[in-house]
Amino acid sequence: MERVNKIIIMLENGQHNEALTEYNVVLKSGLPDEKFLLSEEMYQYGFLDEAKALVENLLETFPEEGELLVLLGEILVEAGNDEEAILVLEKISEHDANFGQSLLLLADLYQVQGLYEVCERKLLKAKEILPEEVIIDFALGELYSEQGEIAKALEAYERVLKEENEIAGVNINQRIADLISASGMFEDALVYYEKAINEKLDINTLFGYAFTALQAGYYQTAIGRFRELKELDPEYHSLYLHLALAYEREGDLENSFLTIQEGIKQDEFNKELFLFGGKIAVKLGKVEEGEKYLREAIALDPGFIEAALTLNELFFQQERYEDVIELITQLDIKEDEEPQLLWDSAVSYQKLENFSYALDKYESAYTFFKKNQTFLHDYGYFLIEEGKTDRAAEIFKQMLIEDPTNEEYMDLLGRLTGLKD
Repeated sequence: MERVNKIIIMLENGQHNEALTEYNVVLKSGLPDEKFLLSEEMYQYGFLDEAKALVENLLETFPEEGELLVLLGEILVEAGNDEEAILVLEKISEHDANFGQSLLLLADLYQVQGLYEVCERKLLKAKEILPEEVIIDFALGELYSEQGEIAKALEAYERVLKEENEIAGVNINQRIADLISASGMFEDALVYYEKAINEKLDINTLFGYAFTALQAGYYQTAIGRFRELKELDPEYHSLYLHLALAYEREGDLENSFLTIQEGIKQDEFNKELFLFGGKIAVKLGKVEEGEKYLREAIALDPGFIEAALTLNELFFQQERYEDVIELITQLDIKEDEEPQLLWDSAVSYQKLENFSYALDKYESAYTFFKKNQTFLHDYGYFLIEEGKTDRAAEIFKQMLIEDPTNEEYMDLLGRLTGLKD
């Protein structure tokens, strides 16, 4: 194996040309053991074509050798030739000692292609052959998790936990915690997050723990974990909005707003931070600052409907109807795509005594809000003011269907029909 060791030293020293010269000698006249060892080394160093040539050379002499076929399959996968790799791996006999390994590789390839049933069959067959291999249970957990089969995934991960806490760099307790949290079982997930954190302090695990605590309503726990994460990595942008929300849920609006300000310094293009900051500022009585934040959110995304509706609500509270109209005309949102804008426009034009425009908007909005009692109330009284008693009567008849004991509507409808008589 002296020549192989010599080539390895050359590769480690960056003498690639010299190494390839010696490689060609081994390829042409080397012993089978030399070729196999060198193929593994060339594969590890990223010389995929050279490794492939060595293995194919050996397969001419040992065409059914499973270890060679598995290595060739791995090389082909690394080179992105998945279809060719499948053809190679499917050649391995069930009686070959490497059959189980081939099944695992095939399962990975079929999962990538979205052929989940085939992948599952390969993994279950591998489990029959290698019942003690926890990597197969892990692979099954990953497969079932991807398919959304929560119970099966958890069962597989729990089998892994009996043997290992970590597989392929993945913290199994975190995997289980993430899965349980995503399924809405937040309190159960916290137990696993606690174990995962105790095993290894990882910022993503810490975020998952804090976020799940927030979802479960354990706001103080969430605040503590988010703050711990912020100290570890202040550039972890996702934490700020959720930490601010946790403070808000605890009634600590000042710290909520301060957290938003910190977050914006880290991520000045995050429209969600500006939206939430605007809402909190208004709650704190900082109305002008709240308006500024909401306008900034819309500037970042002119189609940001939640920010637009929140700002409109503020304008309505301040009776700034012209600002409502101006904002709606500036948005990159069509009114029929967000019907609330039609309703907002109708009310604003009505308040501004631009009745023809108001009528047009009310009629357009009616298509979307014909079952909404509050809208029908606004629309009905507007029609009365405009002298459109027939149409107003139709609206109040419709409202009485939903609220048949409403005396105000019955009395009003009586007067409207009396006017007609």
